[in-house]
Amino acid sequence: MKTPKKITILEAVSLVKDHDNVVLGMAGAEPKLFIQQLHQVAEKVKGVKVTNCLPIENGEFFINKDYKSSFSTDSWFYGASLRKAHKNGNISFIPNHLHLAGRKRFEHTKPNIFVGTATPPDKHGYLSLSLSNVYEQEAIELADIVILEVNPNFPRTFGDVEIHESKIDYIVEADYMPPTLPDVEPNEKDIKIGNFIADKIKNGSTLQLGIGGIPNAVAHALLHKKDLGIHTEMFTTGLMHLVKSGAANGSMKNTHKNKHVCCFALGTQELYDFIDDNPSIQVLNGHYVNDPAIIGLNDHQVSINTTIEIDLTGQCASESIGHRQFSGTGGQSDTAVGAQNSKGGMSFITLYSTANVKNPETGEREEISKIVPFLKPGAAVTLSRSDVDYVVTEYGCVSLRGTSIRERVELLISIAHPKFRDELRAEAIRLEYIDGE
Repeated sequence: MKTPKKITILEAVSLVKDHDNVVLGMAGAEPKLFIQQLHQVAEKVKGVKVTNCLPIENGEFFINKDYKSSFSTDSWFYGASLRKAHKNGNISFIPNHLHLAGRKRFEHTKPNIFVGTATPPDKHGYLSLSLSNVYEQEAIELADIVILEVNPNFPRTFGDVEIHESKIDYIVEADYMPPTLPDVEPNEKDIKIGNFIADKIKNGSTLQLGIGGIPNAVAHALLHKKDLGIHTEMFTTGLMHLVKSGAANGSMKNTHKNKHVCCFALGTQELYDFIDDNPSIQVLNGHYVNDPAIIGLNDHQVSINTTIEIDLTGQCASESIGHRQFSGTGGQSDTAVGAQNSKGGMSFITLYSTANVKNPETGEREEISKIVPFLKPGAAVTLSRSDVDYVVTEYGCVSLRGTSIRERVELLISIAHPKFRDELRAEAIRLEYIDGE
């Protein structure tokens, strides 16, 4: 049986050759040492394509335009570092739905090298991929070379993240802490939105939540509920609080009863300590977890996502500001559709009614409505108007399910900021969405 070879990080990056396709673990599971050192081989390689997802670490190989002839980066989901570096000209977004992200990408371009993170092997020789299994196992199966940064500071998780050391070619020993996200304190708007949603969620419902003030407000408002389940793309600190409080136990789920299912985890150190060696947390393959057909198997499945802007017909632009890529589709469409496949399921799209943005002509910041007559030119529609269910702002919660354009225009205007409602109505009349008489 093959034993992986222990190598240094400089030996690891030296394995990269011209025109290789290199796939990196995502978010909390990204290989920090490899990302920090990959630029060291820039003078020796050309045309290397790196595929990543929600990178947290700033890698010189993609933020420094001097290395663009050596490396290009394609990403399933932009973070702050990619947004800033996009202007360099060697970074591009991969349109995707999370449950098919890995499968479609690897059909298009087979990975030559996969680099990720893992816990040390147990007495049976099994390592845990720890914080993410969105596409990592799929890449490992296909890659010619598998390199893992093995780190005792990462939580050992269960599900289908276990990998035997015989499947690994090289190990780099690491000792850094996993990246954390602060537990954002909800503001007044978040709390209003969270309460609107929580009022509609029944005991025994199964949840999908993301990160930020609004999801945290929802989680806090649900602490008094009973027998909640978790089937979510991302396991968060807010969801951890629901489990710790006893509000979420998974006892009413139809699939993975008494277990809390996700495909990656990202949050506070308290979260990592909680999921470490915790058999109730199941980190399963993203292709399975986010499959709308699988999501719909649990009764009363609830999906809660955010959007950047929504037009009066219900189209949601959640990943771009006009033509500029801001984040990614992720699992928004997967979970919204999956929840509506569920018996008694509900999908919520949340947003503040307004945003303060810089006027490109005056340079001054001004308040604009996030409910708009039509999306900004070039905006990517993340969730189609046919797939939108509930929409929630700090001014209320409305259901667009089964409504006509005329009806949804009226509903969306009713939860817009009051100072923009007359303007929105005038535009809706001009566009002939509603009758002005």
